[in-house]
Amino acid sequence: MKATQWILLALGLASNTQADWKQWRGPTGQGHANAKLPTEWSETKNVMWRTPVPGKGWSSPVVEGNQIWMTTAFETPATKEEAAERLKSNTGGVPVNVLRSVSLHALCVDKNTGKLMHNVRVITKKEPQWVHKLNSYASPSPILEAGRLYCHFGSYGTACIDAKTSKVAWLNEKIWVNHENGPGSTPVLWKDLLIFHMDGSDQQFVVALDKKTGLEKWRTSRSGKMHANPQLKKSYGTPLIQEINGKPILFSPGSNWLYAYDPANGRELWKTEYGGLGFSLVPKPVTGHGMIFMSTGFMKAKLLAVRYEKTAKPDIAWSYARSVSTQPSPLLVGDELYFITESGGLITCLNAHTGEPHWVERIGGNYSASPTFSNGKIYFHSREGVTTILQAGKTFKVLAKNILEGQHMASAAVDGNALILRTDKALYRIED
Repeated sequence: MKATQWILLALGLASNTQADWKQWRGPTGQGHANAKLPTEWSETKNVMWRTPVPGKGWSSPVVEGNQIWMTTAFETPATKEEAAERLKSNTGGVPVNVLRSVSLHALCVDKNTGKLMHNVRVITKKEPQWVHKLNSYASPSPILEAGRLYCHFGSYGTACIDAKTSKVAWLNEKIWVNHENGPGSTPVLWKDLLIFHMDGSDQQFVVALDKKTGLEKWRTSRSGKMHANPQLKKSYGTPLIQEINGKPILFSPGSNWLYAYDPANGRELWKTEYGGLGFSLVPKPVTGHGMIFMSTGFMKAKLLAVRYEKTAKPDIAWSYARSVSTQPSPLLVGDELYFITESGGLITCLNAHTGEPHWVERIGGNYSASPTFSNGKIYFHSREGVTTILQAGKTFKVLAKNILEGQHMASAAVDGNALILRTDKALYRIED
């Protein structure tokens, strides 16, 4: 083979290589991977390595270079007497986990060997807020960029770690709300800013930190009218930044309203009301066809398609109110929109333009992790440890089911043609 042919072949292979998975839901934040992922695995098949993960945390792994990072929490439970005293101020009435103290850590694993390289203690808190039994103290996913890891633990603090030295570069513990159910919102990076939601039962705002120093650059309070009940004001959504007509827009789902902000300064550009009860949002929105697709949260959840292009004012193009996802994020593939219920594993495939259903089918199980699309296939990961793989399209077709020990609470990451899966017990590299 001639030298020029080798160069062309190398360029072709490079173009098909999966980019680093530096944030939750991948390079675009939409759950898409450019890879040929495996379709069969078990504890003994196609597992390149399995590494036990210390502590407890539901954050999704992120990948840059040779490193895989995630966060975790080491818990010291409160006594029954201590828990009872502190829960006198809990108005939510949900099953919660109460601690005497918590130590929040960042973990680094070598992606080739699975060896645990770093276990960095970032923050220690005495008598932290309680969290919901389904949540953890380390649920927001970190972000990797140019050798720096940004870890967010909600009201407990936000930190930057030098990924090469594993030293904490800065720590901000000054931003506080009452989460009620624990931290859940994952940040986004935009230029020199780290931006995240702080939607508690007591106050609700969006804030941006200088990613170099951790100092607060701007803060914008939610302006939309909300329910008088504090429990219906809290939320756990993740923002999404898109460029519209050459200008960046920060789409920010909060309780009752979808907001759009200028990410440079936090100035509110517009807001759209959901047209019904909307709170405790967890799924991250996806965008396409000039619309943003999002779940309105718990109780009376709806899937909304909010049109922001080719309209004088953003409006709801259509809504869908049957068996809408309350935890896993939706997935947009071409003209089809997919989402799965937290309980029972009911998957819906809609026409993204009209909201009309193509099919509704049940695969069983319970779900917190968001699905991943790659090479024409969709991967759904259940809390029972089962991954169900579907053929993407207007016809329902199950291709495979695979099971690992433990629960899938975290969403998958992708490295090359390998799946990086975190259960409550271990981290796996799955590859043909």
